[in-house]
Amino acid sequence: MSKKPEIGAYIDDEEAGLIEALENDKGLPASVLTADRRKELEAMARAAFSDDREKISLRVSKGDLARLKSRALQEGIPYQTLINSIIHKYVSE
Repeated sequence: MSKKPEIGAYIDDEEAGLIEALENDKGLPASVLTADRRKELEAMARAAFSDDREKISLRVSKGDLARLKSRALQEGIPYQTLINSIIHKYVSE
């Protein structure tokens, strides 16, 4: 007897919609990433990935990491690239 596990409460309506779409095979939401924005993010990621990179370990809440991964998926980039671009943008301003 196969019983579907309960996930629990969703963080918000966006998360509930994403989970529902994935479970019902409706596919993922269309990316809002424009070609220019993708180039900008790739440039920031390349700048962050120079030879003098430092490896770090970071504890992040499960909810925040899930939202980061979801956003990266929507943007069409790896989640670690998104994290690097966020950090780079923050320290470059």
